[in-house]
Amino acid sequence: MTAVVAAPSNARVLAEQFIAYLESGTAGPGLYAPDVFLDVTLPRWRLQARGREDALDVRRDNHPQPGRVPRWRFDPTPSGFVLEVEETWTDAGEQWSCRELFRADVGPDGISELAVYCTGDWDTARRGEHEAAVQLIRP
Repeated sequence: MTAVVAAPSNARVLAEQFIAYLESGTAGPGLYAPDVFLDVTLPRWRLQARGREDALDVRRDNHPQPGRVPRWRFDPTPSGFVLEVEETWTDAGEQWSCRELFRADVGPDGISELAVYCTGDWDTARRGEHEAAVQLIRP
């Protein structure tokens, strides 16, 4: 017999707050639990942080510009959610984009664990190179 476990009741709300954070650069109260653990995997690097302020610093230090999330998908899990996003932003006049996958465990104090998998940041030249070589079926 398999038990079906529902996602925590605040999972969708936290996912939407997380998207608002990506777009504004401001994390509302209750987004991260005070002792959140963050694990970020980039194409050629890995970063970790423990605690709300240290987790927020990882974003500020590595992606200080707020962006736009034109596409996202939310999937509830028994412990929280998985969020797939496309993010775009401008830095020093250059247009950038990336695709990211976030796996979050949530509790009553907010996101308690967050694993981030990022494609890396693509500038206009990289996107142009990709468009010339590959025709995507979906955006």
